[in-house]
Amino acid sequence: MARVAFLGLGVMGAPMAGHLARAGHDVTVFNRTAAKAQAWASRHGGRAADTAAQAAEGAEFVFACVGADPDVEAVFTPALETMASDGVFVDHTTASAALARRLHPLARAAGRSFLDAPVSGGQAGAENGRLTVMCGGDADAFARAEPVMAAYAASMTLIGPAGSGQLAKMVNQICIAGVVEGLAEGLHFARAAGLDAEKVIAAISKGAAQSWQMENRWRTMVDGKFDFGFAVDWMRKDLGLVLEEARANGAQTPFAALVDGFYAEVQEMGGGRWDTSSLISRLENIPPKA
Repeated sequence: MARVAFLGLGVMGAPMAGHLARAGHDVTVFNRTAAKAQAWASRHGGRAADTAAQAAEGAEFVFACVGADPDVEAVFTPALETMASDGVFVDHTTASAALARRLHPLARAAGRSFLDAPVSGGQAGAENGRLTVMCGGDADAFARAEPVMAAYAASMTLIGPAGSGQLAKMVNQICIAGVVEGLAEGLHFARAAGLDAEKVIAAISKGAAQSWQMENRWRTMVDGKFDFGFAVDWMRKDLGLVLEEARANGAQTPFAALVDGFYAEVQEMGGGRWDTSSLISRLENIPPKA
C-alpha cells in the first residue's frame, strides 16, 4: 500500500480518490473548496489538507485531476517541493501536451517523475473504477504507478514519452465528437423519416454502426435528457486543445473543428452544462428535461 495524495475532488477526482482509499492506500486529499475535501475525508476515512503542498507532503504518488493547464501548474509546483524524494506526480487532467512536455523535465530535475495520464470513461467509469488511462512519460514511473492506478482503472497504457498521454486523449475526443454527431444526425433523420427510433437502433446496433454512445445514449438523446456528466463546456475545452495541437503538428481535423462549432451553438442555447450527447438539441431544438 502506498502513501498518496489526490488533488482535485470533482465528479471524476472524488470517486477516484475513494477507490484508492478503499484499496487500502493512505490517502490525503486537497480541493480548492475545502468543504469538499472535508466531506470526502469524513466519508472515506482519509485526511483533508488545507493546501496542495500539505496534501503531497511525503507522498509516494501525487494524483491530480483538476480543470486545465493553469490549475495543473497551481498544484504541481507546491507538490513537487514536498512529495517524497523519488515520488511520481500523475496528472489525470485533460490538459495540453505542451504542458506535460514542460513539467516532465522539471520533475526529473527535482528527482521526481511526472506522468501525463488523462482518462476516459466519464463519471460512471470513475464511480465504477473502470476508467481507461492513457499515459505519457518514463517506463519506470509508469511501472510504479500502474498497480496503484489499478484501484480505479480497468485499462492503463503507456503510449510514449511525455505528452503522449494527452495526445492520445485528443485522439479519443476527436473520435467521440464524430460518433456523437453521427448518432445525433442518424436519430434526427430517423425521426424526420417517420421511423420508430427504438426499432431502428435495435436493428443497427448489432452491426457496423454499433458504438458505446449508441448503446447508452440514444434513448436519452431523443428524450432530451442531457445530464450525464461530461459537459459541453469541457468538451469544447478538449476540442480546443485538439485544434491547437493540430495547428502545431499539421494534422487536418476539419470534422473536429466543425463539431466544435456545433457545440458552440449548444452553448448559445444555454446548454454549456448539458452533456455531450446534447448535440441533437441543435438539430431538433429539443429543450432539456429534468
